[in-house]
Amino acid sequence: MRQEAEQATPQSLDQPDSDQPASPAATPRPVLLRPRDAATLIILDRSRKKLKLLMGRRHAGLAFMGGKFVFPGGRIEPSDRMMPVAGALSQRADDALRAKLPRAPHHLGRSLALAAIRETYEETGLLIGTRDYGPPETAPEGAWQAFAEEGVMPDLETLHLVARAITPPKRPRRFDTRFFAVDRKAVVAERPGIVGPDAELTELAWVDLDAARKLDLPRITRVILDDLEAAADAGFPPYRPIPFYFERRGKGVREEI
Repeated sequence: MRQEAEQATPQSLDQPDSDQPASPAATPRPVLLRPRDAATLIILDRSRKKLKLLMGRRHAGLAFMGGKFVFPGGRIEPSDRMMPVAGALSQRADDALRAKLPRAPHHLGRSLALAAIRETYEETGLLIGTRDYGPPETAPEGAWQAFAEEGVMPDLETLHLVARAITPPKRPRRFDTRFFAVDRKAVVAERPGIVGPDAELTELAWVDLDAARKLDLPRITRVILDDLEAAADAGFPPYRPIPFYFERRGKGVREEI
């Protein structure tokens, strides 16, 4: 997950007149950061009575959430829009992914879902999709080439939208993240050697929800675990409300989409 924040234009530059010295007491305005569209994927093992999920520990030396346990994920890349798929998101999920975004492009939901699948491969070596239709006829350069080589088509139909959360203002990195869940059965291939002591994720762990809550987690991840548990217990009904977390005037807000 290459996490780089994009700088937005401040509302006012507050520059002094050319013939006036700047006041020593003047305080520069904080840099405004626009959240980047991002997605993360929660892989679920429902083969036994107790639900388990895959989590990875981020390298301790990373500036963003170093040492924390997280779900694999990252921001959208241009190649995500061009990758062929075997199945589409449900209309309900696609509508929810574009909700509260007046100028959202029609391909936003598809790109987000593919970003979650690609980032999961890049960070864990796990390929999500199907081999039922053969390899994609074309695949963008980069991580998607592994899917072509393994004969895997991403299958968006297997993904469930769980929640959305925007990093609060005044943080060094900000993301507008959509959380997806998928069953472990959708993992059809694995490439070893991606997780390790020098990688972005230094270890992976299959843990149940109680064990997950005892890990060193980002605050929002702990919140999403509750939403995940409720959705999984209900069987991921397609028209359930989708939680949306953000900050307004310094206070955390939870709405439903």
